[in-house]
Amino acid sequence: MAHAPHYTRLRQICLVAPHLEPLISDISAIMGLGVCYRDGNVAKYGLENALLPVDTILLEVVAPFQPGTAAGRFIDKTNGRGGYMAIFCCDDPDARGAHAGAMGVRTANVIDHAPYHGVQLHPRDCRAAFIEFNHTDGSDDVLGPYPPAGPDWQKSIRKDVTQALVGVEMQSPEPAELAEHWGKIIGVAAGTNAAGESELKLPNCSFRFVKGDSEIMSGLTFRVADPAKVRNAAKAKGYKMSGDSFDIGGVTFQLSA
Repeated sequence: MAHAPHYTRLRQICLVAPHLEPLISDISAIMGLGVCYRDGNVAKYGLENALLPVDTILLEVVAPFQPGTAAGRFIDKTNGRGGYMAIFCCDDPDARGAHAGAMGVRTANVIDHAPYHGVQLHPRDCRAAFIEFNHTDGSDDVLGPYPPAGPDWQKSIRKDVTQALVGVEMQSPEPAELAEHWGKIIGVAAGTNAAGESELKLPNCSFRFVKGDSEIMSGLTFRVADPAKVRNAAKAKGYKMSGDSFDIGGVTFQLSA
């Protein structure tokens, strides 16, 4: 499946937690997702991680195991509330980084592990979360290689319980303005959804922007085969349901049929 030369898709959402366990086991059990990879390379940043594919979008959780990490500071600053990174695959990460730079959004980190090349933007300038753009040679096919998720991440895709990650919720005191800012960085025009909320629509996921006290990535919406079954699995693990949603890993998981 080849893409037009200019494309942007949500590739990965990264959450941050004080510890990987029991969080990873709980997410796996409740959402019916399998861990495809734990990346030894993040140890040099004082982190451990695990990635779970949700169809072709990856859900990553990172946890600091030593003091002084950026992830640890993020947890302290936000009191553990809010997603850490939104990661997009695109045709030309360097061009996206240069475009962001022209808007005053600094590059925080460039990761060059051929065939993978990533440009991470500074969270203070992005606001709410880190934005990363990356490209992997040969991965314009959504089921193609994606080194951060390990050599055979595709084999861990499970769709019997959770079918897709369809939405990301962002909060801000000025949601329309944050939507505009993220839209300019990502290269997607901000629109409004049926509920009148500001929205950025990507080919495989929508970001909606709602009013909140602080600027955070506040929630993820998953399409699931049987919401009642997932609700019961969450309750069995001790999570408190509020309608079709529950809080886990610093964000709210919202279930949709």
